[in-house]
Amino acid sequence: MPTPPLRRRIRTALATAALTLAATGLTACGSGGPQDSGGGGGAALEAWVYGDPSAAVQRKVVDRFNKTSDVKVKLVEIPGEGYQDKMRTSMGTGNAPDIFFNWGGGSISDFAAKDMLVDLGPYMKKDPALKKAFIPSILDAGRIDGTYYGVPMRGMQPVILFYNKKVFREAGAEPPASWNDMLDLIDTFKERDVTPFALAGADPWTELMWLEYLLDRIGGPGVFQKIMDGDASAWSDPAMIEAGEMIRDLVDRGAFGTNYKSVNYTADGASTLFARGKAAMHLMGSWEYANQQANQKKFAESGLGWTSFPAVPGGKGDPKDVVGNPTNYWSVNARVKKGERRDAAVEFLKFASQEAYSKDLVANGDVPATADAKKQLAAHESPEYAAYQYDMVREAPSFTLSWDQALPAKFTAPLTNNLQKLFNGDLSPKGFADAMRRVK
Repeated sequence: MPTPPLRRRIRTALATAALTLAATGLTACGSGGPQDSGGGGGAALEAWVYGDPSAAVQRKVVDRFNKTSDVKVKLVEIPGEGYQDKMRTSMGTGNAPDIFFNWGGGSISDFAAKDMLVDLGPYMKKDPALKKAFIPSILDAGRIDGTYYGVPMRGMQPVILFYNKKVFREAGAEPPASWNDMLDLIDTFKERDVTPFALAGADPWTELMWLEYLLDRIGGPGVFQKIMDGDASAWSDPAMIEAGEMIRDLVDRGAFGTNYKSVNYTADGASTLFARGKAAMHLMGSWEYANQQANQKKFAESGLGWTSFPAVPGGKGDPKDVVGNPTNYWSVNARVKKGERRDAAVEFLKFASQEAYSKDLVANGDVPATADAKKQLAAHESPEYAAYQYDMVREAPSFTLSWDQALPAKFTAPLTNNLQKLFNGDLSPKGFADAMRRVK
């Protein structure tokens, strides 16, 4: 999955028209110089956020916080397409943010390695309620080398196996409860001239979800953890090779049809095929519901079903494990001076754990990552779906961050390029592993 937040694919058209650098005051960023570590004594703390409609939630919390604090926070909304580059080039300069939105994992690992982030562990030890406020698997997904550098601040985005209720009903089929069920359903739907799984092969990040779940189900989350820890040999782990072989088997069986290479996601190609009954299932992030609601509203309300990715026979992974984007995080720049300003920055982060913040997320259509949010989901635009997502994540022993966000940026292009070659038959499973081992 690509670097920008995943809901961006649904909302970019709305956000682009509304957001400009001038409107957010970005030209005034970094009121202090390189030695000022985030502004002078009375300067506001600047909090950078990815600029899309979800930023409305962050605007509200800034207003609430500023009514309680002598040290104020100024929210800076940066248009989504330029957010990652702006964040990375600013860190270490006098224009760096004091508090900033990120994806955890690889998006901030370089900063952590250079001691550019505030370790939040001591603050959580001092205030245990802060740590307990969030679902453990999501909070842990923001760790780097066992250290907490981020606090969850947006909705969770697990990858879910969606299915078309009408297509299943007409075939007399049930959602798959096992891997053998998945294989049987491929034959069932092919006989009915329905593509078993929609797949946007023209956007290879969509193929990554298959590899992520298969590796987890076969070898457990520890295999990818070794890769994140810098063990390149783990790309050739037997579980990785087996996952690649299962992908090739799915392609050869016709699980994705014959035209998947030209189907896109960003222009709604795969989702439209799925909604119109041309495909029976779709492995996609939780934002697929909002996507369908925006473009195929009737289907979203009555025809869209959802279930979990099944276990693989003999696999070591827990079938309750989840992959995807756990959430987004607030982190604090280590250059914010210790004392009143740093204490205020951490106090601002704590506001993301409050009930008022969770209610704002629910009203925005998100599912909060807080441990007590279940009771608030009745107010969600789709309570049943929101509750399913919430329980799925809360019960997950492990939530693996999307690989292209968990790994350093140098892996992003090779990963999606080599994976596309694996799906298209241009690389063998071993060839894929060898290619990824060579990434430097």
